[in-house]
Amino acid sequence: MQTTPDARAAHIIECDSLVKIYKTPDVEVLALQGLDLTVDYGEMTAIIGNSGSGKSTFLNMLGGLDRPSAGRLLVDGKDLFKLGERELVEYKLRTVGFVWQNNARNLLPYLTATQNVMMPMLFGGEHRRRQRALELLDMVNMSHRKNSRLSALSGGEQQRIAIAIALANHPRLLLADEPTGAVDQKTSSAILDMLRAINRESGLTIVIVTHDQLLAKKVSRVIAIRDGKIASERIMKESYLDRLSDISALTEVEEVQDEYAVLDKAGRLQLPADMLKKLGVAGNRVRMELKEGEIIIRKPLEEETR
Repeated sequence: MQTTPDARAAHIIECDSLVKIYKTPDVEVLALQGLDLTVDYGEMTAIIGNSGSGKSTFLNMLGGLDRPSAGRLLVDGKDLFKLGERELVEYKLRTVGFVWQNNARNLLPYLTATQNVMMPMLFGGEHRRRQRALELLDMVNMSHRKNSRLSALSGGEQQRIAIAIALANHPRLLLADEPTGAVDQKTSSAILDMLRAINRESGLTIVIVTHDQLLAKKVSRVIAIRDGKIASERIMKESYLDRLSDISALTEVEEVQDEYAVLDKAGRLQLPADMLKKLGVAGNRVRMELKEGEIIIRKPLEEETR
C-alpha cells in the first residue's frame, strides 16, 4: 500500500473552517459550520455524532463524493476545492478507498469474491489483477470464500470483501461509513480487529464514522462532531493501548479514554452535553474561574439562574 506522505503535506487530512451548505428552493441547511481538524499519516480515527451532526457529510467530502462550500480541505496534499472533474475521478480511484455500510454499494452479486475485488483495479493484466485480489482476500481472511457469490456470504463476510475492494488500488486513506452497522457484536469486533491489524501492519490511515460505542472505545482517537463542529476528542489512555481485549461493552468510556474539549480559533469550546447534564446545568450559563493554573467550570448558584 502507498503510505509515504506527500512532501507538501504535514498531515494527510487538513480542514480549516470547513463549511458545507445544502440548498433547495425552500430551505438552506448548514451541515458543517467551521470544522477544524487535522489527521496524521498512519492514524486510525473514529468520528462519532448524532444523526444530522455533519459526520457523514464530512466523510463524503473526504471521499470526493461531495464538494465543500467554503473553508479549506486538503487530503494527501491535494486541495479538494481546486480539483477539476478529471482530477477528482483520479483522486477517488487512487487516493481514497470507501467502505459502505450497505453492502449493495460495495459488491456485485453476480460476481465471485475474487472477481469483485478485481473489478476496481486500474492496471495490470488478468494474472496480476487476480494475484492482487487473492492477496487482499488473504489479508481480510476470506481466501476460503474466493469463489463464492454474494448470496452465499454472511453480512460479516461481505463486509470483509468490501474492505478488500476498497484496498484494491493501494489507497492512501481508507474511509469506512458505519462498517459494523449491519453485523452482530462478535462480527463487529472481528472486523475492527482486522482494520486495526491493517492499520498497524501497513501504516494505512483509516477514518471510521460509527455509532458503535464499543468500536469507538477500541480506537485510539475519537472525534465527536456536534452541530457541524468538533465538540470534543477522546484519546486512549496509555494503559489501554496494548490491552484492547480487556475493553468490553460494559467498560466505561472514562476508564479507557481521556476526553478533551476542542477550542476553535476564537477560543470557544463546546462542553459535552452528558457532562453538563451530570453537572446539573439546565440553562446556558456556567460558573468559571482561573485557579492555580486551571480553568474550573461549575454549576451556577441557584440565585444566578433566576
